Amino acid sequence: MAWNNQSVSVREFILLGFPCSRKIQVILFMFFSIIYLLTLMGNGAIICAVFWDQHLHTPMYILLGNFAFLEIWYVNSTVPNTLIDFLSETKTISFTGCFLQLYFFFSMGSTECFFLSAMAFDRYFAICHPLHYATVMTRQQSFNLAISCWVCGFLWYLVPVILISQLPFCGPNAIDHFVCDSGPLLTLSCAPAPVSKLISYTLSSLIILLSFFFILISYALVLLAVLQLPSASSRHKAFSTCGSHLSVVLLFYSTIMVMHVSPGSSHSTLMPKIMTLFYAMVTPLFNPLIYSLRNKEMKNALWKVLEKFKMSLKVFDSRPSRSVK
Repeated sequence: MAWNNQSVSVREFILLGFPCSRKIQVILFMFFSIIYLLTLMGNGAIICAVFWDQHLHTPMYILLGNFAFLEIWYVNSTVPNTLIDFLSETKTISFTGCFLQLYFFFSMGSTECFFLSAMAFDRYFAICHPLHYATVMTRQQSFNLAISCWVCGFLWYLVPVILISQLPFCGPNAIDHFVCDSGPLLTLSCAPAPVSKLISYTLSSLIILLSFFFILISYALVLLAVLQLPSASSRHKAFSTCGSHLSVVLLFYSTIMVMHVSPGSSHSTLMPKIMTLFYAMVTPLFNPLIYSLRNKEMKNALWKVLEKFKMSLKVFDSRPSRSVK
C-alpha cells in the first residue's frame, strides 16, 4: 500500500486499550493469555482431526478445518499486540502496522462471514437435496468453495483500508481502543472523509447483513426439511449438526451487528471494546467447543488425535538418552 505524504506528521498511533492500574493490567494479560492459548489449542485440534481422520475428509469438515484455521489467524491479527500492550508503558503501534492490523482484522472478519455462509449452504444442500449432494459437492468443489471464501474475504475490505490510509493524520494520535479500528481512525483524520466513511460503513453492513440473511434462509429451509424426515434419529442428527453451526452464527453476528451495523454514535467508549473483545477473542474460543461437544464424529476424531499425541510422547520418552563421554 502507498501511504499519503500528508500522513508523515503521524508516524505511530497509541492504543489506549483498557486504562486501569498496573496490577489489573497484569491480571488481564494473564487472563487473555490463557484464552489465547486455549483458542490456539482448540482450533489446532480441529485442524489436526480433519487432516488425520479419513472419515472427516468430506465437504462439511473440509470447510470446518478451514474455519478453524481462519480462527487461529483471526486472533493472531490482534491478540498478540494486545498482550504486549498490557505490559508496555508506551502502547504504540507504527502507522504501517496499524493499517496492516486494520486490513487483516477486517479481512478475517469478512472471510468468517463467507465461511459461515458456505457452511450453511453446505448443510442446506446436504439435507434438502441429499440425492444430488455427493455429485455436486465433491471434495474438489469444497476446496474451490473454501478458496473462494478466502479470496473474497481478503478483497472485500481492501478499498476502505486504502482510502482511510490516504487520509491526512496530523494529531492527536491516541486511539481509544485496543485494536486499530476504522471508526477511531476516521475520527482522528485531520480532514473530513465522508466518502471513506460511507464506503467503509456500506461494505461492513453489506457483508454482515447479506451473509446473515442468507444463513437464516438456508437454516429455515433446513428446518422445514428436517421436520419432514421420517426417522427420529435422522432428525436428531440433522438438528445436532445444524444446531452447532447456528450457535456459532448467533455468537458471531450478535456482536458484530451491534458494532458495525447500528449507528456508532450511540456507543459509549467502553462498548466498542467489549463488543470487539467478544467477537475477536471469545467466539474463536467457543467455536471449537461448540463443534466438538455437539458433534459425535468430531469428538471421536479428537480422541484419536489425543491418542496419537500420547503415543508420540511415549515414543519420545522411551528414546534412549545418549551418554556423554
